Amino acid sequence: MKLDSMDIKILAELQRNGRITNVELSELVNLSPSPCLMRVKKLQSAGYISGYFAKINIAKLGQSLTIFTEITLKNHRHSDFSRFLAVIEKEKSVMECHNISGGYDYLIKFLVGGIEHYQSTMERLIEMDIGIDKYFSYVVLKTPIDRDEAPLETLYTP
Repeated sequence: MKLDSMDIKILAELQRNGRITNVELSELVNLSPSPCLMRVKKLQSAGYISGYFAKINIAKLGQSLTIFTEITLKNHRHSDFSRFLAVIEKEKSVMECHNISGGYDYLIKFLVGGIEHYQSTMERLIEMDIGIDKYFSYVVLKTPIDRDEAPLETLYTP
């Protein structure tokens, strides 16, 4: 499916407000409701829209801590990466996991209840012998910028 500027407008509005009605969306993008709905359905079926969700204010739920962790694996065979990822995928406190280039193999974002929770998680992962050679932790003190909306207009130009 080749996207056009109208598709980008629709995607941009939906990422701002996933609960918007089709009528409201069609007004915002200057398209009548029926063609607008058809485009949204096409975008969904083509995989451009992968889901809708509510953004939860985690701070309202109680204490939490975000920690970024650089992880280096002992070995770098395909089976080593697969074994590591099989365990990390099941770890509920892992919010993001990125395989990166540079001085380490993965950058992982943890969301935990506190430093003790994080430390016990890391100790458990090391004891599981999933190939972790070393790790470095960075505790987030503040998050002055936290965007949920990707800059679609600058990322994609039809």
